[in-house]
Amino acid sequence: MSGQLTFDEFGRPFIIIRDQDRQKRLKGIEAHKSHILAAKTVAGVLRTSLGPKGLDKLLVSPDGEVTITNDGATILGQMDVQHQIAKLMVQLSKSQDDEIGDGTTGVVVLAGSLLEQCESLIDKGLHPIRIADGYEMAARVANKKLDEIAESYPVDPANIEPLIQVAMTSLGSKIVNRCHRQFAKIAVEAVLAVADFEKRDVNFELIKVEGKVGGKLEDTQLIRGIIIDKDMSHPQMVKNIENAKVAILTCPFEPPKPKTTHKLDVTSVEDFQKLREYEQKTFQEMIKQVKDTGANLAICQWGFDDEANHLLLSNDLPAVRWVGGPDIELIAIATGGRIVPRFSELSAEKLGNAGKVRELQFGTTKDRMLVIEDCKNTKAVTVFIRGGNKMIIEEAKRSLHDAMCVIRNLVRDNRIVYGGGAPEIACNLAVHEEANKISTLEQYAMRAFADALEAIPMALAENSGLHPIITMTQVRARQATEKNPFLGIDCLEKGTNDMKEQHVLETLIAKKQQINLSTQVVKMILKIDDIRAPDDRMMGE
Repeated sequence: MSGQLTFDEFGRPFIIIRDQDRQKRLKGIEAHKSHILAAKTVAGVLRTSLGPKGLDKLLVSPDGEVTITNDGATILGQMDVQHQIAKLMVQLSKSQDDEIGDGTTGVVVLAGSLLEQCESLIDKGLHPIRIADGYEMAARVANKKLDEIAESYPVDPANIEPLIQVAMTSLGSKIVNRCHRQFAKIAVEAVLAVADFEKRDVNFELIKVEGKVGGKLEDTQLIRGIIIDKDMSHPQMVKNIENAKVAILTCPFEPPKPKTTHKLDVTSVEDFQKLREYEQKTFQEMIKQVKDTGANLAICQWGFDDEANHLLLSNDLPAVRWVGGPDIELIAIATGGRIVPRFSELSAEKLGNAGKVRELQFGTTKDRMLVIEDCKNTKAVTVFIRGGNKMIIEEAKRSLHDAMCVIRNLVRDNRIVYGGGAPEIACNLAVHEEANKISTLEQYAMRAFADALEAIPMALAENSGLHPIITMTQVRARQATEKNPFLGIDCLEKGTNDMKEQHVLETLIAKKQQINLSTQVVKMILKIDDIRAPDDRMMGE
């Protein structure tokens, strides 16, 4: 903010702020109400996308690209948000996505509900800092309750059925739920293939997700190897190679060039002939070096011209050109080969091994892809998604990513809570009970926090076509009387509210992160009581 210091006739200093007529300012309660309205608006957009019967949103980008999704982070990431506080909600959803990968819708709905509860407390005269402190105390109580109701869950590569149940919960609200179990199994097998159980971590860079328009979602498969969007460099080269020995090259099939700026004058036919012979001899030598190592497939990061291509075909050496850097690295990891920067360094020990290399062709199109499978090292896998159009494939990728994140979280920390709003209701009861023991003003904020937690189960009930308030009160009363923290909203109308029987599962770290992140953001927003911004941009007007 720029200004000028000046003095009145008595020598008292005062500041003249520039562009005051083009500035707008919000202070105190007016600023807080503006923040709360913005957060409620953003949370309201996502509220209908929560749960297994949540609805999708259709987003159109400025250049006309269409996205259909119910993933909270994707919806907010593509919305053109102007309001400063609304942008904080977008970042909140992104933080949940980056850290946990799942629960991005719930965290925004919870934050919006917490701010909504603040409104009545501020109207009662409670200071925003006291409200923030009360929320912090309530979050600690909720975290403690989650630790109490959490259960240890088996993460055993030999028995993947329990993990499939967890992945199915994550996929329940997604577009892929007609291939529910199939996608859950693919997610589990992909994560377990690359998981490091000693370090309790999963490297997602080793899982490649590739999509191709055409076919059905049911045609999606997990390939224990790599798929690259390339084909053989010559149409007459063999399309299937058994027991492939792969030379992975980052050097081009072309004669060496001087490093400095150079110029070559060809003045006669003889000179041209010599140059051609030299090129041919160089190509033959390069191909011989590759063949001598026992390689029967060359994968090259760079291209090569038609002459080199013809000589490769003549020497029965299939080759693939223009393979990108990340794909080259994944092929090297999967086949156990070494990336070779010079032909002179190529040796039999540096070759990769694959049980089978085959070319896939799709329908009546000329699109082809190369599959390298049955690899020596299955630590690199590819999920190959098929679908009727690009939007379905992109949403299937996002859904699969969420499910894989859930399984990764279980590898890191194998404790789970049961979903369906059950943990929120259990925390609601625990916070209410604890609030009665607090003698200070913070007890009002703690009760408001407990009421805000009801937003998740009520949204689940509403999106499932049930009466939200009646359903919520019935389940809460049963939890209190039966002392069963696993009772939640029966969204799928299976006849039981016990989420343990329904196998509706969520990871403990995801649920705790939701509560902690939303509390932190709300606390930060409550501390803002003065905003100055250009008039035309004020509050997204």
